[in-house]
This record gives sequence, C-alpha cells and structure tokens, in this order.
Amino acid sequence: MCAIVGIVQLDPRERVGDVRLKRMRDVLHHRGPDGAGLWIEGPVGLGHRRLAIVDVAGGHQPMANEDQTVWIVFNGEIYNHAELRPELEARGHRYRTRSDTETILHLYEEEGERCVERLRGMFAFAVWDRTRRRLLLARDRLGIKPLYYARTDRELLFASEIKALLAASPIRAEFNEAVLPEYLATRFVAGEETFFRGIRKLLPGHTLSWSLADGFRERRYWRLPVTTDDSPVELQERASHLRTRLEGAVRSYLMSDVPLGLFLSGGLDSSGLAALMAPMVKEPIRTFSVGFTEREANELPYARLAASSVGAEHREVIVSPEQFFKTLPRLIWHEDEPLAFDSSVPLYFVSRLAQEHVKVVLTGEGADELFLGYPWYRVSLWNERLGGPYWRLVPQMLREKVSGVIKRLPNPVRRYAERSFLALHPGPRGLFYENFAVFPEALQRTLVRDKGILTARDPYAVGLRCFTEHSGGILERMSHADLQTYLVELLMKQDQMSMAASVESRVPYLDHELVEHVVTIPSQYKLHGWQTKAILRESLRDLVPREILTRKKMGFPVPLGRWLRGPYRSVVEEFVLGPRTLQRKLFQPSELMRLVEEHRTGTRNHAVRLWLLVNLEVWQRIFLDGEDPALLRRSVSLPAS
Repeated sequence: MCAIVGIVQLDPRERVGDVRLKRMRDVLHHRGPDGAGLWIEGPVGLGHRRLAIVDVAGGHQPMANEDQTVWIVFNGEIYNHAELRPELEARGHRYRTRSDTETILHLYEEEGERCVERLRGMFAFAVWDRTRRRLLLARDRLGIKPLYYARTDRELLFASEIKALLAASPIRAEFNEAVLPEYLATRFVAGEETFFRGIRKLLPGHTLSWSLADGFRERRYWRLPVTTDDSPVELQERASHLRTRLEGAVRSYLMSDVPLGLFLSGGLDSSGLAALMAPMVKEPIRTFSVGFTEREANELPYARLAASSVGAEHREVIVSPEQFFKTLPRLIWHEDEPLAFDSSVPLYFVSRLAQEHVKVVLTGEGADELFLGYPWYRVSLWNERLGGPYWRLVPQMLREKVSGVIKRLPNPVRRYAERSFLALHPGPRGLFYENFAVFPEALQRTLVRDKGILTARDPYAVGLRCFTEHSGGILERMSHADLQTYLVELLMKQDQMSMAASVESRVPYLDHELVEHVVTIPSQYKLHGWQTKAILRESLRDLVPREILTRKKMGFPVPLGRWLRGPYRSVVEEFVLGPRTLQRKLFQPSELMRLVEEHRTGTRNHAVRLWLLVNLEVWQRIFLDGEDPALLRRSVSLPAS
C-alpha cells in the first residue's frame, strides 16, 4: 500500500521540477511512511511513498526494468504475482527483487497495456515507457485503489489522492457545483467527476494512456458479467462451491511479509472471514473492533463472540462523541471530499488501533452488494411485486389521492408509507433511487437556491446507466449498479480512512474471480424470502456462531441523530445555519431552518441530511477557504451549552 504521483509535460521540451513533484509526493506521507522515491527525466516525473508490505528490504519505487526503458510507480497488491513470475523468468526476465511491482513491469514488457487483464489484486499504477514515450495509468477492476488525474493544455498530473494534485499548483481548488444534486441525493459522486472542477477519477476497470503521437486514449478492460447462471443447482451445492472459492480468495489475500489482522464488526461478513482465516495462519489472528457507549450503536458483544469462537487476539476501541466530532475536519481533509458515511469516523479509529499491532487488515467490504445484504434490496423487490398490480389496475387519479393522504399521516406511519409502492412511481428511478435518496428531487427543489443546477443533469444518470446494463430482474440490476457506484464510494472510505492511519486494508470478497462467480448466481439464492445473503449464510453455517448467523444487520451504526439533537447541536448551528454557510447562498435559509428545527424537536429524523450539509460546509472551509483542519476542531467538537 503506497502513494503514487506524477507529472507529464505534454511538450517534450519542458522539464518537470523536482520541488513541485516532491510537494505532491510528501503531502501523502501518511500513505507511505516507510520510504520515498523520485524519478525525473525531462518532461516526465514519477514520485512514490511506500508502506512496505511485500519484500520489505527491496521493492523500492520508482522501479525500472533491467535496461531502464520502463519505469513504474504502483499502489496495491498483486496476489498472483508469484504464479506469474516463473512464466516471466522463462521468457528471459531477470528479477532483482521479490516484489509484485517488478512482476507488473515485466508483464508490461511482454503484453503492453493488456498486462492489467492478467493481474489479480488491487492496484493503481503508472508506467512510463521510455522507448515509446508513452504513459499508461491503470486502476483495478472494482476500484479498490484510487487514482485521480487532471489535464491542462500543458500537462497531465496524477495522484493517489486529490490533495496531491492541489499541491502541484496551478490546479486551483474550485467547487464543481454541478455535482451538488447528486451528492444531496446519493451522498457521493459516481462516474468520473469529483467535487473539484477539473479533477477526475480514473474509473475502475479502466486504463488511460498518453503519448505525443496518439494523444489521450481511455480503455475499459473489464466488465461485470451481465447474465445469470440458471442451471438447476440446489442451494447447498451452490453454497459448497462458494465456500471453496471464498477460501481460495482469503488464502491469497494473506500474502504479506508483515503482521496482518482483521476488522471485526460482529456481522456475518467479517465473522465469516475470521473463521476462514484462523486455520490458515500459525498464530492466533488479531482482530479489531470499534463501538460507542450508546447501546443502540454497539456491536461489540457480537464481535467478542466471533473473536472468541476462533481464538482470536481481540482488541477494541470506544469512540466518544467528542472524539468523533473533533476528528471530523481532519478526516474530511484525508478523504478530500465530504464524508459520505458517518461510519468513516469509527473506521479511522479502529484503523488507528490496528496500526499499533499490524500493517495489514482484511475487511468484509463488498459482501452486501454481492449477496444482497442491504434492506433496500428487499424493500424494492416487494414494492415491485406489490406495486405492479396496483399501478396497472388503480387509476392514476386515485393513486394521487392515496399519495396525498399518506403525506398527512402521523409519524412513523407516514415514514413507512412513503417508502411503499402506494407513494412511489414505477421503474428504477422511483422504486430504487428516489425512494432511498437522502434529499429526493422534490426536497432539493425547495432547498437549492440555483434551480439551474438542478435541471442541468440527472443526479441518477450513472446509476441508471449501470442498472440498464444488466439483463436480469430488479435485484440483479440493483446489485450491478451498486457494485459500480455505491461500493466504489465505500471502497474510497475504506482506503482513505485506513491509509490515514498508515494501514493497508484488503477485501477478499472483491477478488475479481470470486465476484465474477457470485454475480451470476440468481437472486433467489441470495435473497430468500425475508432472509438476506442466504447463500453466504449457508456456506458459512458450520463456521459462524448461530447468534451471528441469525442476527439483524446493523451496519456500523453511529448515534448521530441523538448527538445532533442534543449535546452537539452546536455543530449544526455553526455549519448548517451559521453566517459563513448562509453567505455561500447554496441553500434556502428557511428550508435549512425547517430541517434543523424538525430534527431538534424530534418531529422528523434528519440526521443523515444534516450530516451531508455539515460535511459540505466543513469541506468548503478546508479546501475552498484554505482553513487549517486543526483550527476547525474547536468549533466542531464543542458541545452545546
């Protein structure tokens, strides 16, 4: 796990300055505290910071091939590099290290841009081919490792985090206001754009190349399967096949020359990994969990149960509300964009705990999207089934009257009725996206002052495009979309919060060969009646304690609503209703006051909405106003009097 940066001047007569490249590299010190490297040759410069995991003594970067005609900077892990090495040595390549970085180099020499198609793992890398005067940028299939870039008329810049691009100047931090509706609806920005005007993501499963002769070329080298395996195979047999594949993925992901552990939430996904991992290592596995003092937000008893069942060496950390809010500005700086999920904060604290004992952790990220673990899959399926006859048989005028009645119902009846087919429009936009939007389009129309922003683009465009790619039913299509949008944001949270503590996180459920198998399993084997993840539960039935197999999903809960209503309502007053926020003229003050007042009195729970608004303002103060995150800690962490 490392950080990569680079500059390529489009005019070959120009030269990259070392001071500028070092500034880009060293702002990412947290991603690689074990070492730093720099290579500059005329119009090209590559920089690297290293967190040493494999071949600790060797493996320094930037790295060159035998005759120094190809150079690379690489972030990630290639789990099949030991399998590829004999083949490459047989073709005459002479290895000087044991690192997976060198395998990418030699594979590129043999297969060029298509080398990515043979790599199994998580990666973001840049290769400079001196002979062809060509740059190749590549990102792994699922988007586990980040890679950002910016193009001007003079140069191409790239980096593992946005802050490194900003450190390069003349890239200026400007708010890309066009993404605001999508952020308000979904919490994040899918697709290539970011919150910064002119800064883009390289999409998962893509490469981007540049040469003076050919210019810029982007290629998608991998796609999720879009069909299902409808062969008549029983659940138990499918579960057995899944177990074998999952065991193989976990075994591969244990590759390391340094200590490793596991983030353990006490849910099915991480508990299953613990049970699979324990017999594969010599020592007791090291597990790490995080919780809060509030009962409704504490999964620690389940984590202890899972740890005890496999004989793990278990450690925990409790996060206080003061710690939560005090750390928030720094974590927004680390993530470069507003935090989509409040669970990012406890993830950072458990990463910091893990860093005291290990350098690598396994996590259960990705299982919910693969095995239909989220509540919205179940809700959307039943809304589609019940809504079909309703929309077909009930006249539209009557449906509108029913919808009007629902709006006048008392809470919490209204909250559930609004999520039902009685109040929804048919199709993926109504059933899925609008139904689970934080700020649905109707609410955005009353909140956002500039109506032109709202009409400029569809906030669900990327998700809807992914949804329609698949040929299956609503569940297959929802999963297909989530794996390319929602999950990518979760992976950025996972990467940047763990790297903020200099810890590498690995995601065995997202081994691409396992993913290619699981996405073809029909949805009835995943969502069985009201039971989510049915096939995963069956495959782990003899390994995971029964209490965990049958428990209700909590999903890293944070008691945010209670805090913002009570002791930390001053955070809302400052960052949602404060004068600096209102001066930006993004939102209607009266609508902001309504949200705050309804939440304060308990009329409605607007915790997630207020979280997005708070994050957006803190992000603007840090990146647009240039305020030091350390100075923001006081106004964020002071409890209300």
